[in-house]
Parts: sequence; C-alpha cells; structure tokens
Amino acid sequence: MKALVIEKNDLRHNIKRIKEFINPNNNNVKIIAVIKGNGYGLGLIEYAKFLIDNGIDFFAVASFDEAITLRKNGIKEQILMLSSTADPKEVEELIKNDIILTIGSKEAGIVANEVSKQLQRQVQIHLKIDTGFGRYGFMYDKPEEIINAIKQFTNLKIVGTYSHYSVAFAKNANFTKKQFERFMEVVGILKQNQIETGMLHICNSSAALKFTSQHLDAVRIGSAFLGRIIVPNKIGLRKIGYLKTNIYEIKELEKGNNIGYSNSFKTKKLTKIAILPCGYSDGVNVKVDKDMFRLIDKIRYIVHETKGLFQNQYLYVKINEKKCKILGRVGMCHIAVDITGKDIKLTDVAQIPINPIYVNSNIERIYN
Repeated sequence: MKALVIEKNDLRHNIKRIKEFINPNNNNVKIIAVIKGNGYGLGLIEYAKFLIDNGIDFFAVASFDEAITLRKNGIKEQILMLSSTADPKEVEELIKNDIILTIGSKEAGIVANEVSKQLQRQVQIHLKIDTGFGRYGFMYDKPEEIINAIKQFTNLKIVGTYSHYSVAFAKNANFTKKQFERFMEVVGILKQNQIETGMLHICNSSAALKFTSQHLDAVRIGSAFLGRIIVPNKIGLRKIGYLKTNIYEIKELEKGNNIGYSNSFKTKKLTKIAILPCGYSDGVNVKVDKDMFRLIDKIRYIVHETKGLFQNQYLYVKINEKKCKILGRVGMCHIAVDITGKDIKLTDVAQIPINPIYVNSNIERIYN
C-alpha cells in the first residue's frame, strides 16, 4: 500500500493566504492556477476540482494532453495552454475544446488562424513575449515583427499578453527588473499600434510573492499553492503532501553490516531496521536543484550530497509519530530506516515527507 496524502485543510489554508496576499484590497488581480505536471503532483483532475471548490476559475497547463484531459473530465473553467504549438491537429482539437491558445511565433499564429477559419469560429489567444527566458515567445527586441505577424491573425482575438521570468527566485532582482521593463515596453508599442493586449501577466509564484508592483492584471500560481517555494515564506504557507506506505520487513543487523548500494552505511551496533517499499522511482529524495543555479550553487549541492554520503544519510520518515532515520542510500524501490528501540510493528504505517511533483503518477492520491 502506497499513497500520496494531500491534507485538504493545509491546501485550503494556502489558497486562502495566497488570495489574501494577491488581493489585499480586493484589487481584482486574477489568479491563474498553473496545474501542469499532473497538477504539480496532486492529481490533475482532483486538484482542479479542489481549486474550483475554493474559488479558482482559471487554469493554465503546459501540454496538449493536460488541456484535453481537463475538458474530458468536465472542467468547464477557462484553460490557457502555455505551450505555443503549430501542429494543425493539436490546434484543431484545442480550439474545439475552447482552450485559450498561446501564440508565441508567427508560424503558430498562422496555423491557429487557418484552422479557426476552417472551423468558422474566432479563437481566443494570449500572446507570449520572450523577454529573456529563451523558450516560447516573440522576441521582445523585434516589435515590428510582432506587429506584422499579428496583422495576419485576422481570426484570432488577443485576450491576454504575457511573459515568463527566468530567475525571479534569485536574491539579485536586476534581471527580473529588466525582463519586466522589456515586457512593458513591448506592451506599450503594441498599444501604440492599436493592438489590444488584453490581460497582462508575467509573475510566477516566486515573483508574485516578491514583486507586488508587478502583479499587473493576473498572476500565475503553481508551486506556491503547495507551499513549496524557493523564496522566503512570509505568508505562512504550509508544505503539502506526504507519502504513506506500509512496512514490508523488520529485521535486526549485527554490528558491521552494510546497508544499501555502495556500502555507504555500516552499522556501528546492533540495529533494528524496517524496510519500506518506496524509493527514488516514487520520488523519495529526488531533487532537481542541481541543474538550476549558478556554479557556486552546484558546488554547494555536491558538498551537501557528499556530506550526506559520509554521514550515513540525512533523511527521516515518521512511524507512529516517531522520527526514524533513513540508513544508507535511497534505492529505486526500497529504503531502510532505523527503528532501534522503538515499538514499531509490520502493521504500522510510515509517513515520508516528499515533494508531490516527483511522486510517480501511478501512485494513488488521497485527499484527506
């Protein structure tokens, strides 16, 4: 038995705190809930329905499959497809399902325009401006190309314009400020050319919490709903999600026994251990931060990992509300935890702190 447990009261608390922070004076900034990656691991459909029940009515997804799955499961609220696609078949299906398209290139716009004409319906779109992220979007420094492209989109209605920050979580805000200035400059040029820009949004979770002056018409909130942010948590968000599992085996090891791969841990005394049927394939101790930051951050990551190796790991699980240290390296499907001196039985259940987005999508989600 394995399941990811989502504590509803904590999730409801986070939604409430974010609403209060974004709109302290009822200033009507729209909250767009980003539910990509299987709803940040909380289960796409279950999570969307929970957000709807708590007053969120605008969603954003990253893939074609996510958008269509939401519609097929009865989600009628507004859905923005964040990825700009020029695949005619995908565009047709998205239009038929009333998905708001992101248009980030002339090619994507032409395809959407032609398909919309064939379907005899006007299509709502958000323009994507690349202000320095380097993925989807019209280049900020080529406004004439943007204007010329838009003039060809005769059957597309611009209801939003947005960009995406690359380092909003960083202490140094210089590049984020530069991206914001680039975005607003493009918006200004479009308006000067009588192009309606619609809803303006640029803030992701980190930026929304750090730069209130940049909220504009809407903010896109993803990780903040889970309370798993990499900026200071100044509004009391709670971390959402833990993995629960039963115990597969209990055994005692004499002094000098190795545990796990690489012989990275050796018992120093008689040790009682519990074997749990979960590992990094389930998301235990999975991290992505080692490829996100500067060289110094990568060095710190390596030092941290090395210390963990020689200090016999640094992770804990809870069994009967007792902290139990993980021994040895985390395997793909199993971990060993120290239960020496604790009254723990095979019938007991372990709780493992975990980031839901890394939890295998095949594992059941339980809203508790």
